[in-house]
Amino acid sequence: MNTEKKYVMDMCHGPLFSKVLRFSIPLILSNLAALLFNATDLIVLGQCTTSDDMAAVGASCGFIALMLNLFWGISAGVNVLAARYIGAKDPDEVSKTVHTSIAVAIIGGIMMGIISYLLTDPILHLMATPERIMDKARVYLQISCAGVPFMILYSFGSSIIRAVGDTKRPLIYMIVSGIANVLLNLFFILVLKMDVAGVAIATQAAHFISAFLVLRALSKSNEEYKLLWKKIRIDWKSFKEMMQIGIPAGFQGSMFTISNMGIQSTINTFGPDAIAGNTAANNLEGLVYAVCYAFYFASISFVGQNHGGRQYKRIVKSIFICMACSLAAVALLGWTFILFGKELLAIYNPDPEAVKWGLIRVKMVLSLYFLCGVMDVISGALRGLGHSLKPAIVIVFGVCVFRMIWIFTVFRRDPTLETLFTVYPVSWILICLINGTMLYIVCRKMLKNASRRLFD
Repeated sequence: MNTEKKYVMDMCHGPLFSKVLRFSIPLILSNLAALLFNATDLIVLGQCTTSDDMAAVGASCGFIALMLNLFWGISAGVNVLAARYIGAKDPDEVSKTVHTSIAVAIIGGIMMGIISYLLTDPILHLMATPERIMDKARVYLQISCAGVPFMILYSFGSSIIRAVGDTKRPLIYMIVSGIANVLLNLFFILVLKMDVAGVAIATQAAHFISAFLVLRALSKSNEEYKLLWKKIRIDWKSFKEMMQIGIPAGFQGSMFTISNMGIQSTINTFGPDAIAGNTAANNLEGLVYAVCYAFYFASISFVGQNHGGRQYKRIVKSIFICMACSLAAVALLGWTFILFGKELLAIYNPDPEAVKWGLIRVKMVLSLYFLCGVMDVISGALRGLGHSLKPAIVIVFGVCVFRMIWIFTVFRRDPTLETLFTVYPVSWILICLINGTMLYIVCRKMLKNASRRLFD
């Protein structure tokens, strides 16, 4: 008996609610594990070194995300294509998608790592990084560039595995690599007495382990998504389809990061304590976003498979289920973090000044973070249906253009962090209204066309 069968999920038949949860819970745990293990970077630095070390990592995070967001978006295109062809039961197209995606990950990862290394200094200066932490931020970024290919390979590989409904193995791989990250962090910081360089090396070693494990799983598979190294090449039809979905998603993610870098640059002007506090709060925020991201991927995968299988009513049901689950889970977790914000921030950095600054972000952003969850499910559903460009344009306007306008108008009149962070919920509401209307129109048209074909 093929033991892989226990990992595969048929999203086109059977009860939807339980399957959405079975898909999403391991993905939530995987995302939380990744963030919790990465949080050890900040916790070890905050507890064992100085606030400057923690601030150096925080000042660098935006650029690292910018390096990767384009390819993370393209990995969403991989997920949509693989899920669609799996739902349509077309193994040849699944195989082409797999081998094209790995080829793109290898070539793109190497190129992005080199380009990012060369841009390290200009970006840090552009972000108004304080001179006091500039050297440490530079070291952290330059070492991180070496891990970019492994991060991209893991992202593409896990997207393929998740397209068949398997979120359990990526969770296992994340736990294994995360434990390695924790142990290496402690070794480099406590034993070798290193600072940000040790944390960066530990993190990139963990990324290598996760990439190795997911590629090993694809290579040993007996299913249609099996990876054969001799077949790794770009199929231009698959590449074009992948890019049509993935580039708008990646561009959207990059604009998210540019917007956040603009906000981070503004925060940097408040000094190292504000940077350290914001870094800790941002990490807590990342734990909540892990839930958003899980249901975003659930909406992509369920909509994609059912679209390939022409199960149109299940598409609409799966969207509502993903949205309700995301809203409830994100609201519960976000409000819990607000309630225990002071204690949680102190875990990262016991400095009262850093905690004070961090609490501002926690209260202003997490109170309405469930809107971000709704926004992501809507975006994922549109991508699963093959509509990637229009929602990306809306999100780019909402998170980049609108937020930059806010910084130069509203924030300039009242230059406080409370005013700065208010832009998050306002932009989420704007995007939900526009993209939600678009999704309603697309789904109504889809159901009408399906009914017409049924009676023709």
